[in-house]
Amino acid sequence: MAVIAIVVLVLLGAAGFVFRRTRSHLTTGKRAPDFVVQAALGGDVRTFRLSDELRKGPVVLYFFPKSFTSGCIVEANAFSAAAPQFAEFGATIIGLSGDDIETQKKFSTQECQSTFLIGSDPGLAVGKQYDVALVANVPNRTSYVIAQDGTIVESFTSMFQPQEHVAKTLAAVRTLARR
Repeated sequence: MAVIAIVVLVLLGAAGFVFRRTRSHLTTGKRAPDFVVQAALGGDVRTFRLSDELRKGPVVLYFFPKSFTSGCIVEANAFSAAAPQFAEFGATIIGLSGDDIETQKKFSTQECQSTFLIGSDPGLAVGKQYDVALVANVPNRTSYVIAQDGTIVESFTSMFQPQEHVAKTLAAVRTLARR
């Protein structure tokens, strides 16, 4: 019953969100807010700090509504399949949702196939900084590519096109590598 209520809230929130704006608030050229979260990779938990990861290369940050839901599984599988291509350009991928870290540990191994980080953002503290909070601690499906200097070079919001997030962020990472 709780899952049905969350799905209804997400759909209602998404419909209202689409009518208010069709893209994320933080647009290209803006500075990405630094943040620290607990993140899982292959079931192991570590601290993720954006500023530390940017020293290594660009970061693909994607917000997703809820672990183990259909669209989020499709998106996680697509990012997992493309992870080697992102790695070629030195990009770190991290997905964030409001799920707790225990759920993210499972999602990291089962759906992300231990290929990239899945962070826990309970209460959507980070989601609010990035203006992706939707309803009931559920973020809108929004992706960012953040250059090493901390500026956003790509932002894309679409609740109903999970695979498009991978295509758009990979294209942005490729373009960034050519600079």
